[in-house]
Amino acid sequence: MEPGGDSERSSVRLYTDGACKGNPGPGGWAYILEQPSTGRRAKLAGAVVETTNNRMELQAVIEGLSALKRPCKVELVTDSQYVAKGITEWLRGWKARNWQRMDRGHPKPVMNVDLWKQLDGLLAKHHVKVKHVLGHRGHAENEECDRMAVEACKDLIRNGTA
Repeated sequence: MEPGGDSERSSVRLYTDGACKGNPGPGGWAYILEQPSTGRRAKLAGAVVETTNNRMELQAVIEGLSALKRPCKVELVTDSQYVAKGITEWLRGWKARNWQRMDRGHPKPVMNVDLWKQLDGLLAKHHVKVKHVLGHRGHAENEECDRMAVEACKDLIRNGTA
């Protein structure tokens, strides 16, 4: 999606969700990108053979932000506390500790560090505000992303690649 040049048009909403059948197991991710000033939308979903729920939540955000052609103001709407807290609370500390988290006073490697590093690079390109919503509570776009992610996972399984 390529937003227009003025500041109002460079604002987008990114709705994301991930799903997994088993954890680990086959999984799906999905996003909806919406440009509020025009009502224009772009959607995409994908699937991975062996993954986890948290990886699919992260992948959805990475895919959505990667779809933007230029720096944008992004309102990220997610039902994942892992993603929301990771971006707003944990990421800065992980980077300061060389991608280590503290566990009972001892440094441990950050889980899914490959995806967090990718996401960190994308966050540096955009001005992202995170909005956490409760999943499966009637938020239309969140429910749509959930259906898309689940369907991508089911398609993967039906096609015999999972």
